[in-house]
This record gives sequence, structure tokens and C-alpha cells, in this order.
Amino acid sequence: METTEKSVTTTPDEGKTIAIIAYITLIGFVVALVMNSSKKHPLASFHIRQVLGLLLTGLAFGMVSIIPILGWIINLVAVFFLLYMWIMGLISAVNGREKVLPFLGEKYAEWFKNL
Repeated sequence: METTEKSVTTTPDEGKTIAIIAYITLIGFVVALVMNSSKKHPLASFHIRQVLGLLLTGLAFGMVSIIPILGWIINLVAVFFLLYMWIMGLISAVNGREKVLPFLGEKYAEWFKNL
């Protein structure tokens, strides 16, 4: 009796799926990190770096909101700014492209290049 081994191959769709998952909440980001840890998919790694930048930028703007009135205004503007960047990143991931996020995307890719 012969046994056959199934070879596990990765497809471009797998990297695309991980990239999309990264944009779906903080839990999705963590799941994408774990999924991408064994086999590094270039597309997924790119989008994980972009999402990490978005999360940290959101955290920084959230800390500004402790300042009364001015901080709240800055935070409100930042929410729309980050939402716009998140939508553009998600669209890029769905289309399977490595397009940097507007405004800060190139910095995110540079800062988190080892991820």
C-alpha cells in the first residue's frame, strides 16, 4: 500500500486573505500576525506593517484626547483621518496590491520593515 503525502503550497490568495484579516479589528491583526509567522507572505507582511502603523497612530491620537476641548477636536479629526487611511488600506488588500497608505504609509513601511 502506497501512502501519498499532500504538499502544502501557499497561494497568492492565502497572503491576500491574511492581509484582509489584518484590517479587521485588533483581534484580526493578532490573528494575521500568527498566521503569517510560519510562512512569510510578502503581501500579508506589507499590510500587517501598515495596520500596525494605523493602530499606533490611533493610540497616539487617543492619548491627545485627554486634553480638554482642543484634544477632543484633534481626536475627532484624527478619527476621520484614520478611517480614511483604513478604508484605503483595506481596498488595497482586497485588490491584492501593496499600495502604501496615504500620508504615513511610507513611514510605516520604513519603521516596521523588520516585522
